Amino acid sequence: MLQRASSVILTTGLDVPGRQILEILGVIGAESALGMNIFRDGANAWRDVIGGRSQTIQSALRTNRENCMRELQVEALKAGAEAVIAINLNYSEFTSQTVGGGMLFTAVTGTAVKLSP
Repeated sequence: MLQRASSVILTTGLDVPGRQILEILGVIGAESALGMNIFRDGANAWRDVIGGRSQTIQSALRTNRENCMRELQVEALKAGAEAVIAINLNYSEFTSQTVGGGMLFTAVTGTAVKLSP
């Protein structure tokens, strides 16, 4: 199913250039949450203080986004869609009371549509 789902077009736009929207199937979404530990990247806290880039956080955000987009394609395929338009990504963080722990959340929504050939 993942291979077929990869053919689903994803766009933040309101249309797909060169194709006409034949039917709106509805809003679909996907979510991803990843636990992170600042101790995986020992210099993470130091980079945050001096304004550097944190590879741990960047990698977690990228992984969350990629997971959501793949899941969105699967959800679109289940709905019978050929594309998802008007995609919106939202990021959030949950920091736990324990030292070094937390979660990064990504949620993505969009409108599943059928397209002209």
